[in-house]
Amino acid sequence: MLRTVRSLLGRKDRPDATPEPGGAAALDLPRPDRPTYVVGDVHGRADLLELMLELIDAHIGGSGAGNPRLVFLGDYVDHGRESAEALARLRELSRDFPENVVCLMGNHERMMLDFLADPVTRGRRWLRAGGTETLRSFRVDPEPLAAGADPDAFRTAAAVLRKAMPEGLEEWLAGLPLSWNSGNLWAVHAGADPVHTMEGQSARVLLWGHPEFEAVPRADGVWIAHGHVERAEPLFEEGRVALDTAAWRTGRLTACAFRPDGRHDFLQT
Repeated sequence: MLRTVRSLLGRKDRPDATPEPGGAAALDLPRPDRPTYVVGDVHGRADLLELMLELIDAHIGGSGAGNPRLVFLGDYVDHGRESAEALARLRELSRDFPENVVCLMGNHERMMLDFLADPVTRGRRWLRAGGTETLRSFRVDPEPLAAGADPDAFRTAAAVLRKAMPEGLEEWLAGLPLSWNSGNLWAVHAGADPVHTMEGQSARVLLWGHPEFEAVPRADGVWIAHGHVERAEPLFEEGRVALDTAAWRTGRLTACAFRPDGRHDFLQT
């Protein structure tokens, strides 16, 4: 799979497919400056991540998309059993194709980093949110962190996890952006405050969401692709594209292929 992704992303001289006559090019549709694939929450399902890359590969070939961009919405870790593998794959892609691959931070990456920085205070919350499986994926035994565990057990687990992580991974996670945009399309992990500009959003809102995000449509023509809130099916309405279909337990990882002319396609494993 790595070979085919590399071959397609490397063809930067390939023109985009010609828009269909009369196709959806209205200002009220998301229109990035080049073909963009936005992928929902992976949550430790490296197997589904590989399947999604294959689907994207096939869609690129079938649509004639030139110089495509892949944007991942965060929450690569926790719940699923292959968090370490998912992080390694995404870090590899972003390193090898920095002009084509964007990995955003999710609240679960934030919780993992908080655990490493302050394991005694932040550890239990992360474990309740699925961090136990992430520890196991790095070959760190979570059993000593059971209820009533001594604070030293959390400090030890954080130290063992940091040692088990590949060199530079913690720094890579800490440097992940909270948002990305092209044209009138924005990608964030959780959502946005509808009364503030996208440039004025707080880190907390982008990572954890806002109570009015789903209830109040934006008035600035911006479309926001996001994950974070699990849904049975993806959503495309009123400036929002929701892509978290609980891949870790359903086996359905979802992405949306956005085209510059306003058309879009959902892809799902």
